[in-house]
Formats: sequence, structure tokens, C-alpha cells
Amino acid sequence: MVDGVPDTETAILDAALAEVLAHGIRRTTASDIARRSGVSRQTLYRYWPDAQTLFAALVTRELIAVLPAPGEDPATLDEFVARLVETADRVRALPLVERLRDTDPELFARYILDRLGTSQRVIHAELVRGVGAGQRGGYVRAGAPAELAAMLLLIVQSAVQSAPLVAEWLPVVAWRAELRRALAGYLAVQPS
Repeated sequence: MVDGVPDTETAILDAALAEVLAHGIRRTTASDIARRSGVSRQTLYRYWPDAQTLFAALVTRELIAVLPAPGEDPATLDEFVARLVETADRVRALPLVERLRDTDPELFARYILDRLGTSQRVIHAELVRGVGAGQRGGYVRAGAPAELAAMLLLIVQSAVQSAPLVAEWLPVVAWRAELRRALAGYLAVQPS
């Protein structure tokens, strides 16, 4: 930002978010985004080669924005798990995630079944770091941090994406509590 005015890339991503929330990805075009952001399509294409790449950048921006800010590592397993659950809950409640789940479920399927996206790689790297810190702190069980982090990603991703399917049995408060139990049980150091 310069003097309170968002830069062009931010303006385009903000416009893309507004269009996707209003219409879904399939019904949003590069022209719609350019018009809403006040730039030409040629300007939009200077930042992203096509609409799909722009949408991927948007999803990445929104997901990365809810990750905890870098800072002090948790001192206990309870603190680490609380941070994971809080982050998962913020992702679950993102308007973009809710809209994509409703209007573009095949996009979710692509990132569950076919490929890892940039945001998943960033999240995995942060989980590796957190698991390693927990192991050094003595509150996360032994194991390869990258492997434990991969399983954490799978558990949390599944819990976030499938939460609406079980909402009648697992309302949000219970969802948070059960996710906390699942993660704590997976990560806990087992008594010898």
C-alpha cells in the first residue's frame, strides 16, 4: 500500500475475491475481475497469465492470511494444539472456503485428490517447523517432522473441508473440541 491506496495486485485480488464470493469461480471471468478492479485485462494478465492462476493466487492469499503470525513457539502440547485448532477454525469459516465448497466443489476435489497447492506447501512447512519445535520442547512425540506434519495436514484439511457434512452431529463447538482431541492424541508423547 502506498498512502492508503492498495497496489494493483492487491486491488485485482480483492476484486477477484468479491467476484468469486458473488458468483463462484466458474461464473467469474478475467473481464469481470478487471472491470471490478478498475484495470484493463492486459494489466491483469501482466500479473497472472490466466484466470485460473489468478484464482490459485487468491486462494493462497486468503489461506496464508489466517495462519498465525510468526512469533514465539507454544510451550506445551495444549498450546500447540489450540493454535492448530484455532487456525483450522479460521480456515473453515473463511467466506471464500464456504463459497467454493458450495459452488465449486470440484476445485476442492482437485486439491484433495490430485495435487498440492502453494498454500498446502506453506502450511506443511509451518507444521514441520511447529512439530520440530514441539519435539525439541519435549511435548510432541518422536517421528520425522515432515511425516507428522503431512498427517496433520491431512487430518486438519479433512476436518475443515468435510465439517458441513457432519454439522448436524458435530456443531462448531463440538467440532473444535473433537479436533483438539484428535490432534492431541496424535501428537502426544506416549508414556514408556
